[in-house]
Amino acid sequence: MQKNGTTRTLHTVKDVDGSVTSRVRRTVLPSGLRVVTEQMVGTRSASIGVWVNVGSRDETPALHGCSHFLEHLLFKGTPERTAMEISVALDAVGGEFNAFTTKEYTVFHARVLDEDLGTAVDVLGDMVTASTITAADVEAERDVILDEIAMHDDDPDDVVHNLFAHQAWGDSPLGRPIAGTDASITAMTRAQVHRFYRRHYTPGNMVVSVAGNIDHADVVRQVKQAFGRQGFLAGEATPTAPAQSERARKVHPGEARTVRPQEQVNLVLGVKGMTRTDPRRYALGVLNTALGGGTSSRMFQEVREHRGLAYSVYSFASHHADAGVVGVSVGCLPGKYDAVLETVRGELAKVAAEGITEEELQRGKGQLKGGLLLGLEDSASRMSRLGKAELVYDELLTIDEVVGRIEAVTLDDVATLARDLFTQPEMLAVVGPAK
Repeated sequence: MQKNGTTRTLHTVKDVDGSVTSRVRRTVLPSGLRVVTEQMVGTRSASIGVWVNVGSRDETPALHGCSHFLEHLLFKGTPERTAMEISVALDAVGGEFNAFTTKEYTVFHARVLDEDLGTAVDVLGDMVTASTITAADVEAERDVILDEIAMHDDDPDDVVHNLFAHQAWGDSPLGRPIAGTDASITAMTRAQVHRFYRRHYTPGNMVVSVAGNIDHADVVRQVKQAFGRQGFLAGEATPTAPAQSERARKVHPGEARTVRPQEQVNLVLGVKGMTRTDPRRYALGVLNTALGGGTSSRMFQEVREHRGLAYSVYSFASHHADAGVVGVSVGCLPGKYDAVLETVRGELAKVAAEGITEEELQRGKGQLKGGLLLGLEDSASRMSRLGKAELVYDELLTIDEVVGRIEAVTLDDVATLARDLFTQPEMLAVVGPAK
């Protein structure tokens, strides 16, 4: 772990003529706040993200949905800015501005012209360190959250994935929906939210990541000024280390069903997966691509193209610090449910017994590399890569290192992994009409 109060250059990329095209640097402030930047030569944009090491899995049952509730409330105002002034500050410079909450972290992010980065840093720093969280704002935003929960409850794809998570991990923080429930949000008080805010929004629990046409020293200076309000950066603390586990926690095999009077049946069939730091995750990326990662994948071709059983079908892999799942999601007409389930199970059994072909291996590698490299052409993607690596992985690989790990995946790697995964007891979640 880098010492507090120091700056380190992590990666430098040079052109053929020796000129620098990209440089990644990290400063750890005495308070424990980490500032990680990537200078991107030739761009005119800059993106900033404030990554906070708290999510829905950090909540007790009484605080279920508090992380997401708090994410909304931090836009409502500070001693220096009203909610309207927060919005106007970024809108006036054509900036993009938003936030999201996951099970393990919360992110506030903005993308602006390079010349307006100081404004974005100042607004985000003000929001996350000095939000007033008034009782009136809590009451007003409570109804917004309840409306959002209702919206998700009307989306069968959201419902079936929440049902699948609950089947996998039960009534634990990982098994509960991120936004909370009507009951938990209705019962939550302003005092509870405020205590949660003060407990988790601390310098050592945060990473500020910035990418674009920027200068690292300027960014650090801007961060110190914006985040130093009301003594937020006073004192010294050790940055929170990323949570990691070598073994994925147990899941609960079985079947869960929810009856909804809708035209389609939505189902998710899956098994226990792996943690986010498992070295086999690159082999899983190739396997997932071959199974259901695009229109050339097995599931798409067999379920949709050859049999015409469903419009939407894809596979997915979800990773957490100590848990993971791998599965297939399908939406189909009720009359085709049995055929869909039989086909999906058949394809999983086939890949478990035989692995994938050389053509699928190379296609999967190409898709992963293309997605990686094309996704890094804008500053927002680079910022996200920096922030996530610093907060949850504690390792920032170079692009060449990631590509090298993808290229190193062999047919035997994928075959062994497929056999290990898809011979496990399965979990099935189904949402649809009673028949």
